[in-house]
Amino acid sequence: MTTRRLMTTLLQAAGIAATAALAAAAVVANAGEADRFMPTAGPATAPAGFVEFCREEPAECDDRTDRGLLVKLDDARWLDLIVVNRSVNQRIRPATDREMHGVEERWSLPTDRGDCEDYVLLKRHELKRRGWPASALLVTVVRDEEGEGHAVLTVRTDRGELVLDNKVDVIRPWYETNYTYVKRQATVDAGRWLRIDDRADLPVSSIRR
Repeated sequence: MTTRRLMTTLLQAAGIAATAALAAAAVVANAGEADRFMPTAGPATAPAGFVEFCREEPAECDDRTDRGLLVKLDDARWLDLIVVNRSVNQRIRPATDREMHGVEERWSLPTDRGDCEDYVLLKRHELKRRGWPASALLVTVVRDEEGEGHAVLTVRTDRGELVLDNKVDVIRPWYETNYTYVKRQATVDAGRWLRIDDRADLPVSSIRR
């Protein structure tokens, strides 16, 4: 590696670390919010695309635990979240399931293109490889600002539940998004889903994009 390339790499790493520190400070400032954890409200039907994905990739869906864990949000964990969220968002180009697979709905681990749930699955996969517990990484179905189906990754920490989203690189507490939360994976069983008792009474349905 040349001296110039080495300096560039070091500067980029320093910039990411600085961003992590700033983001951590922002969440700490909101740590006293009473609603920092999503209220769940009983069992929900898993999205059809998720069920089919689990048949094809059972290792991604067989995580079980006696209790869900809250990850301590230290500087190293913040850096994990920022690097994975930004890296996946930059590496994967948006594309519909119709464009990629010729069908309306197919969940998969993407290599170069994907839609919202594919981004989520890859982020979850990469964070698990970095040692994050599966019970803290929950695929979540929401309705976006336009009322359309969307998927994000909910990350459970001791500072509250954070959202990793392919629409933005900023990692936000769930209650600071403009989404209505519909359902998500259960913490103790990656194959089960729970309804979320959010601001509106919306039908539980599969993501359509």
